[in-house]
Amino acid sequence: MRILLHGINYSPELTGVGKYSGEMAEWLAGRGHAVTVVTAPPYYPAWRVHNDYSAWTYKTEQGPVRVHRCPLYVPQKPSGIRRVIHLASFMLTSFPVMLWQAHLRPDLVVVIEPTLMSATAGLSTARLADSATWLHIQDFEVDAAFDLGLLPREGWMRKLAEWLERLVMRRFQRVSTISEKMMERLPEKGVARNRTVLFPNWVDTAAIAPMEGASALRRQLGLGPERVVLLYAGNMGMKQGLEVLPVLARECAADPRMHFIFCGEGAFQTELSTMVNGSENVTMLPLQPFDHLNDLLNTADIHLLPQRSDAADLVMPSKLTGMLASGRPVVATAAHGTQVDKVLQGCGMAVEPGNQAALFSAVHQLADAPEMRRAMGQAARAYAVENLGRERVLEKFEHELLAAVAERMARSQR
Repeated sequence: MRILLHGINYSPELTGVGKYSGEMAEWLAGRGHAVTVVTAPPYYPAWRVHNDYSAWTYKTEQGPVRVHRCPLYVPQKPSGIRRVIHLASFMLTSFPVMLWQAHLRPDLVVVIEPTLMSATAGLSTARLADSATWLHIQDFEVDAAFDLGLLPREGWMRKLAEWLERLVMRRFQRVSTISEKMMERLPEKGVARNRTVLFPNWVDTAAIAPMEGASALRRQLGLGPERVVLLYAGNMGMKQGLEVLPVLARECAADPRMHFIFCGEGAFQTELSTMVNGSENVTMLPLQPFDHLNDLLNTADIHLLPQRSDAADLVMPSKLTGMLASGRPVVATAAHGTQVDKVLQGCGMAVEPGNQAALFSAVHQLADAPEMRRAMGQAARAYAVENLGRERVLEKFEHELLAAVAERMARSQR
């Protein structure tokens, strides 16, 4: 197949959507497909363009995947309106590049949300090239923007955005998303069930796996086997609910066993660092390169996954896949019945967001029960291997892509 992928985030971003889009494109190229990507320079999660890229110039990279980088505005402080301008800038600069790709006659145009603003360019290019169309939703960004308070929760702006969202989504031949709960939202947005596909995020279960003995990072930090290490690793953004972490660290300060590691980058990083400044039981670390990720995840005895209640089932935390694959239990703030709560059955504990007493209780319960941690960790690892292995997930996705292209070709020949 000739595949054209359009999305604002891509490798070498180490976390979030860019990581998965990059791995997917490279895997498909490795299977013999001709993959072209139209994207932006890497900037996430630090909201700062990488030093060896420019925010204001076009660039083409040759390799197994042909990558076209398009300029965009990257705000230092990504507030609601600045985020809209940020996304709109990529839409405008990438639109002509997408239309030019029509002359290559791609068999399939795949648009990644975020950002849905890219959908018009994707649909227009597909129409010119008579291609199959696919929308893959990593985040319901329209719902998240309003429900998380980045834009006014009610009013004409939300009604217009939701109307446009439904209009665009109905025009794609296939629409996929990353969790069962997110799948349930698609018919509400006008997408027929027979056009929806579950395409979860994955993990390389060979690269991320339980380690024997103490990790190198744990030894480097001087954290002996008697210490219970609680780790948050990932994007430090506004929708993660990270403000609960310093409260938890202060509550556990009197217990000499417990030590917290907060690792990552993002819009909330500076504020989080200020909130834990002077806390002897907290270590702040920058985002780690991928070849150190397994060592980092194996430093934990317990993974922490805070999440805001109003983000439930709008996004599925991509960091959860690595947590599970590392064979460690997870304590998450997730309401009963959400996808995170469902996944963590037997693999950890989910407590209601905002219920600090329940969160403290869950953490202390696991800290006091090494055998429970071990059993939950084994269950987490088994879940990851069975459901989230990269080869299994991507082979199934490839099969669905081929079916969509075959369907489009059959319609064109009628």
